[in-house]
Amino acid sequence: MSKGKPIYDITPFTLLDYPDKTACIIWYAGCNMRCGYCYNPDIVLGKGKIAIEEVLHFLKSRKGLLDGVVMSGGECTMHPGLIDFALEVKALGMQVKIDTNGSKPHVLKKLYENDTLDYVALDFKAPPNKFDLVTRSNLYKPFAESLEFLISSGITFEVRTTVHSAQLKAEDIFNMRNFLVAKGYRGNYYLQHFTNNSKTLESLSNSVKHEFDTDFSSDSIEVVVRKSI
Repeated sequence: MSKGKPIYDITPFTLLDYPDKTACIIWYAGCNMRCGYCYNPDIVLGKGKIAIEEVLHFLKSRKGLLDGVVMSGGECTMHPGLIDFALEVKALGMQVKIDTNGSKPHVLKKLYENDTLDYVALDFKAPPNKFDLVTRSNLYKPFAESLEFLISSGITFEVRTTVHSAQLKAEDIFNMRNFLVAKGYRGNYYLQHFTNNSKTLESLSNSVKHEFDTDFSSDSIEVVVRKSI
């Protein structure tokens, strides 16, 4: 088990973040991307406050009450203790969902090899020509590798994109959907409109939502619009 305090906070109960499961959310501090629309600036820029041992104590007290644990952040796959922690969670009889930007495909593969990966929410930040601008990173290639791995693995996962009209246009969404189709993704692709007047990593103008009032779905992918993340 890793030393230190990698966890920023715990959401004790949720019915929304793990489909069809009662779950809690473990918020890992820190991220290797700097998306301006990020709703968790305190988590991304802050330091952890809770040790894994404290989280395990909490989980043991909820054994039989929670179906699963959502590992989120920040970016949970940055933390070297994640795999050992996932093994502990599975030993408690709980399932593991990973929320990730896909920047650490080797971590996803290791979780899979250890049979500790039950569900993944993969953030598709932007098409390659806008990825560096939106994320302030050069991590598109590992994201694409993570997507390809998840498709080939057969793991249940979803793909989601947060949309701000100043960053992504309808044409970008069509291109991203076509990319998913070409890679062989089948399932729902979730669009999450940026929520105006929210505390975010950067000060952004209001996003215009009507630009995306169109059907982006294809024969193999249903594009579903969520109100927010």
